[in-house]
Amino acid sequence: MAKTEVILTHNIVGLGGESDQVRVAAGFARNYLFPQRLAIPVTQANKRHMEALKQRRGEREAHEFNTMSELAKGITKLICVIKVKTGDDGKLFGAVTSGMIADELKHQFDVTLDKKKIYLEHPIRALGEHEVQLNLHAEVKSTLKVRVESTTPIAVPAEAPVAEQPRTEKRGKHVEAAKVETTEARPKADKKAKVEKKAKAE
Repeated sequence: MAKTEVILTHNIVGLGGESDQVRVAAGFARNYLFPQRLAIPVTQANKRHMEALKQRRGEREAHEFNTMSELAKGITKLICVIKVKTGDDGKLFGAVTSGMIADELKHQFDVTLDKKKIYLEHPIRALGEHEVQLNLHAEVKSTLKVRVESTTPIAVPAEAPVAEQPRTEKRGKHVEAAKVETTEARPKADKKAKVEKKAKAE
């Protein structure tokens, strides 16, 4: 199969980055890379163009590095809460994946992150807090706290009726004293009312 050298104008996974000079099948270059403007033939004029591509690539990578470094600082302070259905025993139906974490980051914090940058050795299958590794950039790593909570209501046992508190002896005495004061005050009030009535009649 005939091969040809091309200069990539965009990053292509598994092939190379922008401004890289690579060898590919001639048919692949002719039928796909050139029509899609993903690559250009290697010529003297295009080699000069390659220098401009390298500069653009360097600026873009520097910007990406700075952006991801800032994100790494802020994301360590966040706690991403993911609510899942569980059985009565607290076990998850299914598991929490990197895609679910990426979706919740976007929904809760408006942080757009490719799920490929979220590294899970195994999907999360337990409730509670977990630390997840983030590969934000070739030179930038970070961690994110993920809290997995259940949406299944927990059955709360019925509370036992509260026994009525017996009245203390002190409280009883206070009530009796109040009754005595009321009884003593009533004749005085009646006598005063009679005096005022008699004065009005005169």
